[in-house]
Amino acid sequence: MTDTAQRPRNSTVNERVLNDATGMDAVTLHVGDLETMSSYYANALVLEPIEERSNGREVRRVLGRGTTPMVRLIATPDLPEVDRRQAGLFHTAFLFEDAAALAATVYRAAQDSRSRFVGSSDHLVSEAFYFTDPEGNGIELYIDRDRSDWKYVGGRLQMDTLYLDPNGFLRDHLDEAVVAEGPRRAGKVGHVHLQVGDIKTAKAFYVDALGFTTTVDSYPGALFASAGGYHHHVAMNTWNSAGVGPRASTLGLGDVAITVPSRQDLDALVSRLKRNRLEHADTGRSVVLRDPWNTQVTVALPGADTADLLTR
Repeated sequence: MTDTAQRPRNSTVNERVLNDATGMDAVTLHVGDLETMSSYYANALVLEPIEERSNGREVRRVLGRGTTPMVRLIATPDLPEVDRRQAGLFHTAFLFEDAAALAATVYRAAQDSRSRFVGSSDHLVSEAFYFTDPEGNGIELYIDRDRSDWKYVGGRLQMDTLYLDPNGFLRDHLDEAVVAEGPRRAGKVGHVHLQVGDIKTAKAFYVDALGFTTTVDSYPGALFASAGGYHHHVAMNTWNSAGVGPRASTLGLGDVAITVPSRQDLDALVSRLKRNRLEHADTGRSVVLRDPWNTQVTVALPGADTADLLTR
């Protein structure tokens, strides 16, 4: 199959950092109750089932909007519950195209009795609302402000956590016509925020080895990093997990999925991983490895079909 995102052979690849066109793909969650979690993401986040595959007792189901996968649920009912004090997921951040689409999703999430609303914030670069799903996984629903509105001081992007009135946001932006459109309004995974044991080790893995670039390091106990000048594709914090070691097998985060434009980008990544002596598996269209806290990270070419996602 031809990869339409493949860049010309004579294009140059920065060997030190990820391509500017790097993005995030569907996050994987191990879940105890597949039907409850599927119905939650379908109702609260207005996602549609895209495809499903079974292997014995293990069932894998992908949900998203249109043809864009946003979450992959793997039924693993024998695993222990999410432990918010260990390494793993802080939240998955779902990005929407405009304030009306965000307001419609926030409204639906708030109406679902299984949601736990945990706050809203103006981050200067974005506006965000936070929930927890029925099995304790964090969720962020957000929109970006236009990049022309982002502020920099001394070359560093300025982010903050300011109060955002949820009722005022809904009053200003909620549109019943947009609510009725449901999954026809676009959405995608914008970034993934992780819990880690320490920031220095996280930086060595996600910045020095994977190739993200630090964007914000002024928050105590946190680091934000991205490709292409975005505010962040990944974030790492120690707010609940300082000092923890590798995570045990539990419900919750199963895979952080990243996309890069070309095989040349994967080759550059493999070179960085070898220099940093990090074990990895190269499948040809993806590179799979684990961070220092045993969280799986998959860096893949774009255009993966649902079958590819189901087998990760």
